[in-house]
Amino acid sequence: MQNVWRAILIGVYLLTALFSLPVEAAEPVVSARAAILMDRSSRRILWRKDEHCRLPIASTTKIMTALLALEDGNEEDHVIVSRVAAETEGSSIWLEKGEKKTLGELICGLMLRSGNDAAVAIAEHIGGTEQNFVSLMNQRAQALGAKNTLYANPHGLPGKVQYSTAYDLGLITCQALENERFRRIVSTPVYTISWPGHSWDRIMSNQNRLLELYPGGDGVKTGWTVEAGRCFVGSATRNGWQLVCVVLNAPQMWEDAILLLDYGFQHYHYQKIFSRNQVLCTAEVSKGSRRVEVTTGTDLYLPLLPNEKEALRFRIVLNDSIKAPLPAGVKLGEVEIYLRDQLLHRAALCSGHPVGRRGLSGYIRLLFGFLLHGGVTG
Repeated sequence: MQNVWRAILIGVYLLTALFSLPVEAAEPVVSARAAILMDRSSRRILWRKDEHCRLPIASTTKIMTALLALEDGNEEDHVIVSRVAAETEGSSIWLEKGEKKTLGELICGLMLRSGNDAAVAIAEHIGGTEQNFVSLMNQRAQALGAKNTLYANPHGLPGKVQYSTAYDLGLITCQALENERFRRIVSTPVYTISWPGHSWDRIMSNQNRLLELYPGGDGVKTGWTVEAGRCFVGSATRNGWQLVCVVLNAPQMWEDAILLLDYGFQHYHYQKIFSRNQVLCTAEVSKGSRRVEVTTGTDLYLPLLPNEKEALRFRIVLNDSIKAPLPAGVKLGEVEIYLRDQLLHRAALCSGHPVGRRGLSGYIRLLFGFLLHGGVTG
C-alpha cells in the first residue's frame, strides 16, 4: 500500500511539473483566405498566410483614401458635396447634394461609418475628379512598396479590376498609423457631425468592434462585399508596442484578428536595440574641424523571439560624402539590422553634434602630419 501511495505522489508531482512548464503561444489557425501580422514600427512580419495573394479588399480601401486626405488636404477645408458623391450607393453617412462639410468631418464619416459618399466627396476635393484621386492612390501605394495593389475607386465597391494583398494592406496601414490624426480618428468610438435641415445630428458609432473586444485595440477598418467577403485590418497597442493584423475573406474576422494579436503579444518580446542618440561610430568630415559622432535618431525596438537578440548583426552604411559645415541631426546613413542573413530593419543614423569648417590651424596640423608621418591626420 505504501508503494501505491508513493507512485501516486510521484505521478502528481510529474503532472504538476509538466503543467508548470512555460507554454509557447500556439500557431494561429484562422478562417481568412489570406492574413498577416506585422510590427507597425519595423514592419517585421510576425505571422503570415498567403500574404501576397491578390484579393478584393472591400472598404479597407478607405485606409488609403484617409491617408491621402490627411497628407494632401487640410481638415479645416470646406467641401461642397456633389450630386455624384451624394448618390453613391452602399454604406453612407447620408450626405446631400450641395451640403457643406469640413474635410475632417468627411474623414471621420469615412473611417467610422464607412461612408462611400464621404469617400467620393474626399476624392473629388483632393484630386479634382474621382479618377485623378484614384491615380494618386495608386502612386502612393507604389511608393510605399505595395506592388500588388491596384485601386479603381476610393471606397472599394465592386466594379473595375481592383485588388490588394494582406502584405500590401499591412504596409499601407503601418504608414497610415504613423500619422497622429489618423490614429486618433480610427480609435474614436463615436463622432457627431451636423445634419442641416434636421432637428438631430449625425451620430456615427465606430464599426470596429476590436476597440471594445480587445485590450489595447485602437484601429483600424472593416470591409465587406459579396466578392471580397469579410475583411478587416486591426491594430492594438500594449506598452508602447503596436501590432497590425490583416485578414481578408475571413468568415470569423474578429476571432481571426484576436488570435493573431494574441499570438504576437504572447510569442514575441519587444526589445530595445538602440537608445536615442546612441553613438555607433565616428566618421570623417570633409573640410571639417573634427570627426563627427554618428548616432541613432530615436530609440529603436524590435519584436524578437527568445534568443534572437544574440543572433542580431549590424551593418553601418554611411553617405559617400560628409561635408562641413555639418549641423547636428543631419541624416548620414543607415544601420541595417540582420537576424542571421535576414534583413529585419533599417534605421536612420544622424550627426550627433555640429562640425564646423576646418580653420587655418587645422590645415597647418594637416601639413605637419603629412611631412612628419607621410600621411594626413585629423
